[in-house]
Amino acid sequence: MSKSHYETFGTDGPQERHEQPGASSHQPPGPHEPYGPGTSLHTAETLPSGLYPDTYRPAYEAQAYLVQEPARPRRGVGVTRAAGAPDEEAHEDAPAAEVSGRGARRRRARGMERPESAVRRLLPQALVVAFLAGGTTAFVAQDKAVELTVDGHQRTLHTFADDVRGLLAEEGVRVGTHDMVAPDPDTDLAGGDTVAVRYGRPVRLTLDGRRREVWTTAHTVEGALNELGVRAEGAYLSASRSQPIGRGGLDLDVRTERTVTVMADGRTRTIRTNAATVRDAVEEAGITLHGQDTTSVPPDSFPRDGQTVTVLRISGTREVREEEIPFKVERVKDPTLFRGAEVVVQSGRPGLRRDTYLLRTVNGVRDKPRRVTSEVVRGPRKQIVKVGTKALPRTVTGADGLNWHGLAACESGGRAHAVDSSGTYGGLYQFDSRTWHSLGGAGRPQDAPAAEQTFRAKKLYKRRGTTPWPHCGVRLHG
Repeated sequence: MSKSHYETFGTDGPQERHEQPGASSHQPPGPHEPYGPGTSLHTAETLPSGLYPDTYRPAYEAQAYLVQEPARPRRGVGVTRAAGAPDEEAHEDAPAAEVSGRGARRRRARGMERPESAVRRLLPQALVVAFLAGGTTAFVAQDKAVELTVDGHQRTLHTFADDVRGLLAEEGVRVGTHDMVAPDPDTDLAGGDTVAVRYGRPVRLTLDGRRREVWTTAHTVEGALNELGVRAEGAYLSASRSQPIGRGGLDLDVRTERTVTVMADGRTRTIRTNAATVRDAVEEAGITLHGQDTTSVPPDSFPRDGQTVTVLRISGTREVREEEIPFKVERVKDPTLFRGAEVVVQSGRPGLRRDTYLLRTVNGVRDKPRRVTSEVVRGPRKQIVKVGTKALPRTVTGADGLNWHGLAACESGGRAHAVDSSGTYGGLYQFDSRTWHSLGGAGRPQDAPAAEQTFRAKKLYKRRGTTPWPHCGVRLHG
């Protein structure tokens, strides 16, 4: 077997090659024997370093070459080379190794001759890559992962906002005066931060009888009581502690447990209660109110902590009393009457009122009567009196010099308002009503002033002499 025997692999599998006898050992290598006849990639001798030029180039030179060297069309395929132009392609009849050698030398020479040009061409591309890499780094640095909890609903999100306010605006979360945001909206954001928003809810709270509206961020009645600081142990609640509070709020009635002391029938009882009224607290103390019984404070009032309530045992009757209503007097001026004369033209009449009084005994002690009802049975009638304004006459001719003082003393004892026992005659000179009126007098003579009575008596004397005074007329001349 020859030394040059080796296997080759074609498309149909391994093949054997045998050296032909008598073949020349100096035959030029064929296209498949680049290392000489009878040699291959596996059997060729390794040459010492330095016998051939170094074909290694740095990667950037090779890349520059590949970028700068345009592809040339093959000869004879629609491209006509100008006459006299240098032949840049290997001759078709030249051996492949020779053509390849010339092309490699040209490429190596071109790469070795202009390395600074390749650097200048690659520098802009490197700057663009660096700029894009820096922008990406800044973009990633501004992105923050935070946790946002809105009214108990938690989620993790990415944001470019600088502070909490910007995050809420970015997520469309609106907050009002009564809402809670933690941390503060002006706080700067960093990756890993947690932001919580709790919405406020109105609670129309009636606490121990006092109504007011408060706001809470709690979600349940129990949470609201804790947040508002309401002591709920032993308290009455109009809603269960676990009842949720919606965004619209709710009405809540709370009555805390209080200490109330009840005094009744000589005994004192102290209880703890959340009753709504004093009456309920008294009943919880085991005391029953009967009939007119009541308490020292209004039974329907709210019992306060530390309050003392006294039960009042009441018994009593009602009494009806009639009382007179006095009448009014109306005085009217009359110019036809002499000054000082008064005439009653309408007599007054008192009215009548019927009052009902309550006579009570409280805890064995009689109380002052108290009027509970009043009814007017008959209204009063006013009295109308005419008062004279006319000037009095001074003299009556033929009668002025008589003893009128002696006559008056004899008839009436000198009293202007005197009336006899029968009620027929009155005044200083005991006129009857008919005679008085005939002389121009008004009303009753005893109601007229003394001067007018004397003037009328003088006029009567001029008419009839002393006849009207059969017993005392002699006094006029005496």
